[in-house]
Amino acid sequence: MSHDLFVAAREAMAKAHAPYSKFPVGAALRTGDGRVFSGCNIEVASFPEGWCAETTALGHYVMGGGGRIAEIAVVAERMDRITPCGGCRQRLAEFADADTRLYLCDQTGVVETVTMGQMLPYGFKGSILK
Repeated sequence: MSHDLFVAAREAMAKAHAPYSKFPVGAALRTGDGRVFSGCNIEVASFPEGWCAETTALGHYVMGGGGRIAEIAVVAERMDRITPCGGCRQRLAEFADADTRLYLCDQTGVVETVTMGQMLPYGFKGSILK
């Protein structure tokens, strides 16, 4: 099932607006009930403002009703095995579990699978704010 998530991330990457960095990125996530949400990075003239592919995918996901994230795929045009940046790791962790699979991709597909717990072992937990 991870290949279709890679394809969704790659298709999103093709829509990236990255005129300043020239570094298109795509991300896709799947909820526990099978829905897929994708996004690309979007840069603006006040670079480095803008938002990451994961943030765009999360916006679609929240607007689509949310749920627990079961899987995530990330792909970049110019970097194999790209991982979410630190901020996006925390954003994803808000809606994912430590065992949520994160697929790191190259241009042909998934090349490595890690977990969100491996990517963000000491992330903030919303429960401490209550």
